[in-house]
Amino acid sequence: MTPTLAGVPDAVARFVPPRAARALVLAGAAASIGSTFLPWTWTSEFPGDLTVTGYPGGNQLITLALGACTLLAGAASLRPSRTRWTPLLRGLALAQFASTWYVLLAIAFELGGLVNWVAGTVVALVAVALPLVGALALPDDDDPERSDGRTFGRPVEIAVLFVLTFAAMLMVGYGLATEHTEQFVGFVLAVGFAAWGLNRGGLLEHVSAMAARNRTATALAALAAAVAFAFVQNDPAHMTLAANVLIFGAVALGLNIVVGLSGLLDLGYVAFLGVGAYVAALVSGSVYSRYTGAPLPFWAAVAIGIAVAIVAGVLIGAPTLRVRGDYLAIVTLGFGEIFRITANNLDGVSGPRLTNGPNGVPGVPDLSIFGYDFGEPHTILGVTLGRFSNYYLLLVAVVAICVFVYARVDRSRIGRAWAAIREDETAASAMGVNGFRYKLLAFALGAALAGLAGTVQAHVTTTVTPDQYKFLATAPPNSAFLLAAVVLGGMGTISGPLLGGALLYVIPEKFEFFDDKQLLLFGLTMILMMRLRPEGIVPDRRHRLEFHEREIAESEGRRTAARPPKAADAGAAT
Repeated sequence: MTPTLAGVPDAVARFVPPRAARALVLAGAAASIGSTFLPWTWTSEFPGDLTVTGYPGGNQLITLALGACTLLAGAASLRPSRTRWTPLLRGLALAQFASTWYVLLAIAFELGGLVNWVAGTVVALVAVALPLVGALALPDDDDPERSDGRTFGRPVEIAVLFVLTFAAMLMVGYGLATEHTEQFVGFVLAVGFAAWGLNRGGLLEHVSAMAARNRTATALAALAAAVAFAFVQNDPAHMTLAANVLIFGAVALGLNIVVGLSGLLDLGYVAFLGVGAYVAALVSGSVYSRYTGAPLPFWAAVAIGIAVAIVAGVLIGAPTLRVRGDYLAIVTLGFGEIFRITANNLDGVSGPRLTNGPNGVPGVPDLSIFGYDFGEPHTILGVTLGRFSNYYLLLVAVVAICVFVYARVDRSRIGRAWAAIREDETAASAMGVNGFRYKLLAFALGAALAGLAGTVQAHVTTTVTPDQYKFLATAPPNSAFLLAAVVLGGMGTISGPLLGGALLYVIPEKFEFFDDKQLLLFGLTMILMMRLRPEGIVPDRRHRLEFHEREIAESEGRRTAARPPKAADAGAAT
């Protein structure tokens, strides 16, 4: 039997029978759905306008969605399956409870007291508590027998993957569209506890297995959803944030080659992003550029930016990759600072005039590819795409290229050599793996992906300055946040660094009260992750086995003990 949820009073499970518990879950989920059609306050001063009867708005939509999911999961739990329904229902009920109570308490706190509550507020308070009480009183599920076989046919699995991907895209769009901290906090609470429940219930495991069996379809679904996002969410402020997230994610994916696949700690990686950005800015035709010739086409700027970044990666890697561990980290940290100081000094006074020193290269013009001006709005399929929507779509292509390169290299002979070096470089050398050559290749390829992202970043931000590429700055991208994105998301995976980069970029932007405390948020996040999930949000299978070897062994032991004996075993025992 799986232990009950920590901190749940025994009296809840002792005095509420299972049938009554299921009735509480179903009735409470239905009541919580109904509460969203009632006003939660009488004044529209609270974000989201929660004063309308019969039309949910603001965070009421989150309560409505979670109530529907809880109701469906509660109904589905009446039939036996491989899903562990009790932890799933607890996660969904806890997500709805935490998100709704936070919003209702925020109404009273921010507007000046309980006088701002109305009858619908009390209904919502009670309604969202009923599913939580019922879910906590449910008996724990036995650990079900897992199966790696297909649950559905291949066409159905592909359709499910597309539906889930687009649903995730709409959920992300809702999170970005939240205009106030109160709304975003409620959204984060709901998503966090719901994800916990889905993971404990085994549904995320089923979806991951389904995606692994249909890699091409999963990639196409993610690409289609990313492109559709520009047409669904077309607000300039939100698309600016989305474009910056893609830049950050692409660079984090390149760093994952160095850190996640090869096991090399690079603390100056953001310098390669700066190399690509400076190259693109200098050949873009800006009036502040040292290069006064005709602007080069974008493909040429990309090629030069990647080439210079590779040269920089080889130059830093060749003399330093003989060292390992902390010594390598110190050297790469020095390289990042050398790049920033050099860019500061190439101002025509301290050194040759090339980068304009601390002033950088402002006025980088917008791109124009095949006559498509990225700085001008364009109407496609009836939707007007602004400047940042145009660059967002370009960055989707850049991230797709980075993902393709990463996936192909990871499953190649080179990727296996990197894995061997990461696990034990001495043993890999004894088996004939040329550690220096493969580590140098990792540095070069990681630098190339960062240089590619940098060439686009220069045109998105229109200004390139040395202070943008520090080891630790007040805002990403910087080397510390890039490394944190890889560790937070999951080293050695594709979706992990992208998810980690998105979280580290979006959360500080949305939490207005953390405006000058981003380093505090960064530190707290790392501490919690190392304590609760050291393998990352999207763990690599090898890292998960390393960090949870004991728990997995105990789970397998419980499964073996609970499995009924086979006929042959029973005959032998007789």
